[in-house]
Amino acid sequence: MSPDDANIAGNVHGGTILKMIEEAGAIISTRHCNSQPGEPCVAALARVERTDFLSPMCIGEVATVSAEITYTSRRSVEVQVNVLSENILTGAKKVTNRATLWYVPLSLKNVDKVLEVPPVQYMRKEQEEEGKKRYEQQKLERLETKQRNGDMIFPVINPEPYTVGYSQSSLIHLVGPSDCTLLGFVHGGVTMKLMDEVAGIVAARHCKTNIVTASVDAINFHEKIKKGCVITISGRMTFTSNKSMEIEVFVDADPFVDEPQERYRAVSAFFTYVSLSKEGKPLPVPQLVTETEDEKKRFEEGKGRYLQTKAKRQVHLQPLAQQ
Repeated sequence: MSPDDANIAGNVHGGTILKMIEEAGAIISTRHCNSQPGEPCVAALARVERTDFLSPMCIGEVATVSAEITYTSRRSVEVQVNVLSENILTGAKKVTNRATLWYVPLSLKNVDKVLEVPPVQYMRKEQEEEGKKRYEQQKLERLETKQRNGDMIFPVINPEPYTVGYSQSSLIHLVGPSDCTLLGFVHGGVTMKLMDEVAGIVAARHCKTNIVTASVDAINFHEKIKKGCVITISGRMTFTSNKSMEIEVFVDADPFVDEPQERYRAVSAFFTYVSLSKEGKPLPVPQLVTETEDEKKRFEEGKGRYLQTKAKRQVHLQPLAQQ
Protein backbone atom coordinates (compact mmCIF):
# COMPACT_ATOMS: atom_id res chain seq x y z
CA MET A 1 0.00 0.00 0.00
CA SER A 2 1.48 3.33 -1.10
CA PRO A 3 0.60 6.97 -0.24
CA ASP A 4 -1.55 7.09 -3.39
CA ASP A 5 -3.85 4.49 -1.78
CA ALA A 6 -4.40 6.33 1.51
CA ASN A 7 -5.93 9.42 3.12
CA ILE A 8 -4.01 12.19 4.88
CA ALA A 9 -3.88 10.12 8.10
CA GLY A 10 -2.25 7.15 6.33
CA ASN A 11 -5.33 4.88 6.35
CA VAL A 12 -5.94 3.07 3.06
CA HIS A 13 -9.11 4.30 1.33
CA GLY A 14 -12.06 1.92 1.63
CA GLY A 15 -12.61 2.36 -2.12
CA THR A 16 -9.09 1.09 -2.87
CA ILE A 17 -9.79 -2.08 -0.87
CA LEU A 18 -13.21 -2.54 -2.53
CA LYS A 19 -11.53 -2.26 -5.95
CA MET A 20 -9.01 -5.00 -5.03
CA ILE A 21 -11.84 -7.20 -3.73
CA GLU A 22 -13.80 -6.79 -6.97
CA GLU A 23 -10.76 -7.55 -9.16
CA ALA A 24 -10.17 -10.82 -7.28
CA GLY A 25 -13.85 -11.75 -7.59
CA ALA A 26 -13.91 -10.95 -11.32
CA ILE A 27 -10.81 -13.08 -11.99
CA ILE A 28 -12.02 -16.21 -10.20
CA SER A 29 -15.60 -16.03 -11.54
CA THR A 30 -14.43 -15.39 -15.13
CA ARG A 31 -12.04 -18.35 -14.85
CA HIS A 32 -14.82 -20.60 -13.56
CA CYS A 33 -17.35 -19.52 -16.21
CA ASN A 34 -14.81 -20.35 -18.96
CA SER A 35 -13.72 -23.66 -17.39
CA GLN A 36 -15.86 -25.75 -19.75
CA PRO A 37 -16.09 -25.67 -23.57
CA GLY A 38 -18.60 -23.12 -24.82
CA GLU A 39 -19.10 -19.47 -25.64
CA PRO A 40 -16.33 -17.27 -24.13
CA CYS A 41 -17.51 -14.79 -21.50
CA VAL A 42 -16.50 -12.20 -18.91
CA ALA A 43 -18.03 -12.14 -15.41
CA ALA A 44 -19.78 -8.86 -14.57
CA LEU A 45 -20.45 -7.71 -11.00
CA ALA A 46 -24.14 -7.70 -10.08
CA ARG A 47 -24.11 -7.19 -6.30
CA VAL A 48 -21.84 -6.87 -3.28
CA GLU A 49 -23.27 -8.01 0.05
CA ARG A 50 -22.66 -6.02 3.24
CA THR A 51 -18.92 -5.62 3.81
CA ASP A 52 -17.41 -4.72 7.19
CA PHE A 53 -14.00 -3.10 7.48
CA LEU A 54 -12.75 -5.14 10.42
CA SER A 55 -9.41 -3.38 10.85
CA PRO A 56 -7.74 -0.39 9.17
CA MET A 57 -4.95 -0.95 6.65
CA CYS A 58 -2.04 1.50 6.54
CA ILE A 59 0.62 2.77 4.15
CA GLY A 60 3.53 0.31 3.91
CA GLU A 61 1.47 -2.80 4.68
CA VAL A 62 1.10 -5.61 2.15
CA ALA A 63 -2.42 -6.68 1.19
CA THR A 64 -3.19 -10.29 0.25
CA VAL A 65 -6.57 -10.83 -1.42
CA SER A 66 -7.95 -14.38 -1.75
CA ALA A 67 -11.18 -15.47 -3.43
CA GLU A 68 -13.28 -18.66 -3.40
CA ILE A 69 -16.46 -19.64 -5.24
CA THR A 70 -19.07 -20.66 -2.65
CA TYR A 71 -22.23 -21.13 -4.77
CA THR A 72 -23.41 -21.19 -8.38
CA SER A 73 -26.96 -20.85 -9.67
CA ARG A 74 -27.88 -21.36 -13.30
CA ARG A 75 -26.74 -17.86 -14.31
CA SER A 76 -24.81 -16.39 -11.37
CA VAL A 77 -21.74 -17.02 -9.22
CA GLU A 78 -21.28 -16.25 -5.51
CA VAL A 79 -17.69 -15.40 -4.53
CA GLN A 80 -16.28 -15.04 -1.01
CA VAL A 81 -13.25 -12.71 -0.78
CA ASN A 82 -10.92 -12.23 2.21
CA VAL A 83 -8.37 -9.45 2.60
CA LEU A 84 -5.33 -9.91 4.85
CA SER A 85 -2.86 -7.14 5.72
CA GLU A 86 0.74 -7.80 6.73
CA ASN A 87 3.22 -5.50 8.43
CA ILE A 88 6.43 -6.61 6.71
CA LEU A 89 8.60 -5.07 9.45
CA THR A 90 7.06 -7.06 12.31
CA GLY A 91 5.42 -9.93 10.41
CA ALA A 92 2.08 -9.20 12.11
CA LYS A 93 -0.96 -10.20 10.02
CA LYS A 94 -4.65 -9.41 10.41
CA VAL A 95 -7.89 -9.90 8.47
CA THR A 96 -9.19 -6.50 7.36
CA ASN A 97 -12.17 -7.44 5.16
CA ARG A 98 -14.53 -10.26 4.27
CA ALA A 99 -16.90 -9.74 1.35
CA THR A 100 -19.46 -11.70 -0.67
CA LEU A 101 -19.98 -10.76 -4.33
CA TRP A 102 -22.36 -11.96 -7.04
CA TYR A 103 -21.35 -12.12 -10.71
CA VAL A 104 -23.13 -12.98 -13.97
CA PRO A 105 -21.31 -14.25 -17.11
CA LEU A 106 -21.79 -12.04 -20.18
CA SER A 107 -21.01 -13.33 -23.67
CA LEU A 108 -18.04 -11.74 -25.46
CA LYS A 109 -20.08 -11.92 -28.69
CA ASN A 110 -23.25 -10.35 -27.29
CA VAL A 111 -22.97 -8.29 -24.08
CA ASP A 112 -26.72 -8.49 -23.43
CA LYS A 113 -26.62 -12.29 -23.34
CA VAL A 114 -26.19 -13.90 -19.92
CA LEU A 115 -24.70 -17.38 -20.24
CA GLU A 116 -25.16 -20.45 -18.08
CA VAL A 117 -22.66 -21.08 -15.27
CA PRO A 118 -20.82 -24.42 -14.93
CA PRO A 119 -21.93 -26.04 -11.65
CA VAL A 120 -19.49 -26.07 -8.74
CA GLN A 121 -18.77 -29.22 -6.72
CA TYR A 122 -19.81 -28.98 -3.04
CA MET A 123 -18.14 -30.80 -0.18
CA ARG A 124 -21.48 -31.17 1.64
CA LYS A 125 -25.12 -31.08 0.48
CA GLU A 126 -25.83 -28.45 3.15
CA GLN A 127 -23.45 -26.00 1.40
CA GLU A 128 -25.61 -26.04 -1.72
CA GLU A 129 -28.83 -25.60 0.27
CA GLU A 130 -27.39 -22.69 2.27
CA GLY A 131 -26.10 -21.08 -0.93
CA LYS A 132 -29.52 -21.37 -2.55
CA LYS A 133 -31.09 -19.56 0.42
CA ARG A 134 -28.54 -16.72 0.08
CA TYR A 135 -29.24 -16.55 -3.65
CA GLU A 136 -33.00 -16.22 -3.17
CA GLN A 137 -32.52 -13.62 -0.41
CA GLN A 138 -30.25 -11.38 -2.52
CA LYS A 139 -32.69 -11.60 -5.45
CA LEU A 140 -35.48 -10.30 -3.21
CA GLU A 141 -33.34 -7.50 -1.78
CA ARG A 142 -32.21 -6.39 -5.26
CA LEU A 143 -35.85 -6.07 -6.32
CA GLU A 144 -36.73 -3.99 -3.24
CA THR A 145 -33.78 -1.63 -3.88
CA LYS A 146 -34.73 -1.17 -7.54
CA GLN A 147 -38.25 -0.12 -6.52
CA ARG A 148 -36.98 2.84 -4.43
CA ASN A 149 -34.48 4.08 -7.01
CA GLY A 150 -36.38 7.17 -8.18
CA ASP A 151 -34.69 9.48 -5.65
CA MET A 152 -32.56 12.41 -6.81
CA ILE A 153 -30.15 14.72 -4.94
CA PHE A 154 -30.46 18.44 -5.68
CA PRO A 155 -28.20 21.35 -4.62
CA VAL A 156 -29.24 23.40 -1.55
CA ILE A 157 -28.69 27.18 -1.39
CA ASN A 158 -26.91 28.43 1.79
CA PRO A 159 -27.41 25.25 3.87
CA GLU A 160 -26.97 25.32 7.64
CA PRO A 161 -24.14 23.25 9.24
CA TYR A 162 -24.97 19.62 10.08
CA THR A 163 -27.98 19.55 7.73
CA VAL A 164 -28.28 17.07 4.86
CA GLY A 165 -27.76 19.82 2.30
CA TYR A 166 -24.60 21.09 4.00
CA SER A 167 -22.58 17.90 3.48
CA GLN A 168 -24.15 16.38 0.35
CA SER A 169 -21.65 16.03 -2.50
CA SER A 170 -21.42 14.99 -6.15
CA LEU A 171 -18.65 13.93 -8.50
CA ILE A 172 -18.85 13.81 -12.31
CA HIS A 173 -16.66 11.33 -14.19
CA LEU A 174 -16.23 10.58 -17.92
CA VAL A 175 -15.88 6.82 -18.39
CA GLY A 176 -12.71 6.05 -20.36
CA PRO A 177 -11.09 2.86 -21.69
CA SER A 178 -8.96 2.38 -18.55
CA ASP A 179 -12.17 2.18 -16.46
CA CYS A 180 -13.63 -0.67 -18.50
CA THR A 181 -13.61 -4.42 -18.99
CA LEU A 182 -12.97 -6.25 -22.28
CA LEU A 183 -16.63 -5.69 -23.12
CA GLY A 184 -16.39 -1.90 -22.79
CA PHE A 185 -18.33 -1.64 -19.53
CA VAL A 186 -17.10 -0.08 -16.29
CA HIS A 187 -15.37 -2.38 -13.78
CA GLY A 188 -17.47 -2.72 -10.63
CA GLY A 189 -14.38 -1.91 -8.57
CA VAL A 190 -13.88 1.42 -10.36
CA THR A 191 -17.47 2.40 -9.59
CA MET A 192 -17.18 1.37 -5.93
CA LYS A 193 -13.97 3.37 -5.50
CA LEU A 194 -15.67 6.52 -6.84
CA MET A 195 -18.69 5.91 -4.59
CA ASP A 196 -16.45 5.57 -1.54
CA GLU A 197 -14.67 8.80 -2.48
CA VAL A 198 -17.94 10.74 -2.58
CA ALA A 199 -19.22 9.14 0.64
CA GLY A 200 -15.93 10.07 2.32
CA ILE A 201 -16.31 13.72 1.25
CA VAL A 202 -19.85 13.80 2.71
CA ALA A 203 -18.60 12.33 6.02
CA ALA A 204 -15.60 14.70 6.21
CA ARG A 205 -17.77 17.75 5.49
CA HIS A 206 -20.14 16.76 8.27
CA CYS A 207 -17.46 15.98 10.91
CA LYS A 208 -14.47 18.05 9.75
CA THR A 209 -12.18 15.30 11.12
CA ASN A 210 -10.32 12.27 9.80
CA ILE A 211 -12.90 9.67 8.73
CA VAL A 212 -12.65 6.02 7.67
CA THR A 213 -15.04 3.54 6.04
CA ALA A 214 -16.54 1.23 8.67
CA SER A 215 -18.83 -0.82 6.43
CA VAL A 216 -20.72 -0.87 3.16
CA ASP A 217 -24.27 -2.14 2.95
CA ALA A 218 -25.23 -4.21 -0.09
CA ILE A 219 -24.17 -2.50 -3.34
CA ASN A 220 -26.60 -3.23 -6.18
CA PHE A 221 -25.53 -2.86 -9.81
CA HIS A 222 -28.82 -2.28 -11.61
CA GLU A 223 -27.57 -1.45 -15.11
CA LYS A 224 -24.26 -1.69 -16.99
CA ILE A 225 -22.31 1.55 -17.60
CA LYS A 226 -20.72 1.81 -21.07
CA LYS A 227 -17.47 3.42 -22.11
CA GLY A 228 -18.10 7.07 -23.04
CA CYS A 229 -20.88 7.60 -20.49
CA VAL A 230 -20.75 10.54 -18.11
CA ILE A 231 -21.57 9.30 -14.62
CA THR A 232 -22.69 11.42 -11.68
CA ILE A 233 -21.94 9.98 -8.25
CA SER A 234 -24.05 11.69 -5.56
CA GLY A 235 -23.99 11.21 -1.80
CA ARG A 236 -26.03 12.46 1.15
CA MET A 237 -26.13 11.83 4.88
CA THR A 238 -29.17 9.81 5.94
CA PHE A 239 -28.50 8.87 9.59
CA THR A 240 -26.07 9.49 12.45
CA SER A 241 -25.61 7.54 15.69
CA ASN A 242 -23.25 8.67 18.45
CA LYS A 243 -20.22 7.23 16.66
CA SER A 244 -21.17 6.51 13.05
CA MET A 245 -22.69 8.07 9.94
CA GLU A 246 -24.74 6.44 7.19
CA ILE A 247 -24.37 7.92 3.70
CA GLU A 248 -26.55 7.01 0.72
CA VAL A 249 -24.76 7.03 -2.64
CA PHE A 250 -26.27 6.91 -6.14
CA VAL A 251 -24.57 6.51 -9.51
CA ASP A 252 -26.50 7.92 -12.49
CA ALA A 253 -25.28 7.43 -16.06
CA ASP A 254 -25.74 9.67 -19.12
CA PRO A 255 -24.99 7.55 -22.24
CA PHE A 256 -24.75 10.26 -24.91
CA VAL A 257 -21.76 9.20 -27.07
CA ASP A 258 -22.94 6.18 -29.11
CA GLU A 259 -26.67 5.94 -28.43
CA PRO A 260 -28.14 9.02 -26.75
CA GLN A 261 -30.79 8.01 -24.20
CA GLU A 262 -32.23 9.19 -20.90
CA ARG A 263 -30.15 9.24 -17.72
CA TYR A 264 -30.61 6.08 -15.66
CA ARG A 265 -29.78 4.85 -12.16
CA ALA A 266 -26.91 2.37 -12.47
CA VAL A 267 -25.79 1.67 -8.88
CA SER A 268 -26.94 2.43 -5.32
CA ALA A 269 -25.59 1.68 -1.82
CA PHE A 270 -25.27 2.82 1.80
CA PHE A 271 -21.81 3.49 3.28
CA THR A 272 -21.07 3.77 7.01
CA TYR A 273 -18.20 5.94 8.28
CA VAL A 274 -16.67 6.68 11.68
CA SER A 275 -14.86 9.81 12.86
CA LEU A 276 -11.32 9.45 14.24
CA SER A 277 -8.94 11.68 16.18
CA LYS A 278 -5.32 12.29 15.08
CA GLU A 279 -4.39 9.36 17.33
CA GLY A 280 -6.89 7.09 15.56
CA LYS A 281 -9.39 7.02 18.45
CA PRO A 282 -13.16 7.14 17.74
CA LEU A 283 -14.76 10.56 18.14
CA PRO A 284 -18.42 11.50 18.75
CA VAL A 285 -20.29 12.33 15.54
CA PRO A 286 -22.26 15.61 15.33
CA GLN A 287 -25.94 14.73 15.08
CA LEU A 288 -27.62 15.19 11.70
CA VAL A 289 -30.23 17.97 11.56
CA THR A 290 -33.22 16.81 9.48
CA GLU A 291 -35.44 19.53 8.01
CA THR A 292 -37.92 17.96 5.57
CA GLU A 293 -40.35 15.07 5.97
CA ASP A 294 -38.34 13.02 3.45
CA GLU A 295 -35.14 13.59 5.45
CA LYS A 296 -36.88 12.55 8.67
CA LYS A 297 -38.23 9.43 6.97
CA ARG A 298 -34.78 8.50 5.63
CA PHE A 299 -33.31 9.09 9.11
CA GLU A 300 -35.77 6.64 10.69
CA GLU A 301 -35.09 4.08 7.94
CA GLY A 302 -31.33 4.49 8.56
CA LYS A 303 -31.90 4.08 12.29
CA GLY A 304 -33.74 0.82 11.58
CA ARG A 305 -30.80 -0.49 9.51
CA TYR A 306 -28.37 0.60 12.25
CA LEU A 307 -30.32 -1.20 15.01
CA GLN A 308 -30.74 -4.29 12.85
CA THR A 309 -26.98 -4.47 12.19
CA LYS A 310 -26.23 -3.90 15.88
CA ALA A 311 -28.57 -6.74 16.87
CA LYS A 312 -26.97 -9.12 14.33
CA ARG A 313 -23.50 -8.23 15.62
CA GLN A 314 -24.55 -9.01 19.22
CA VAL A 315 -25.95 -12.40 18.12
CA HIS A 316 -22.61 -13.26 16.49
CA LEU A 317 -20.67 -12.13 19.57
CA GLN A 318 -22.69 -14.18 22.08
CA PRO A 319 -21.18 -17.59 21.15
CA LEU A 320 -17.67 -16.08 21.29
CA ALA A 321 -18.32 -14.70 24.78
CA GLN A 322 -19.43 -18.14 26.00
CA GLN A 323 -16.22 -19.87 24.82
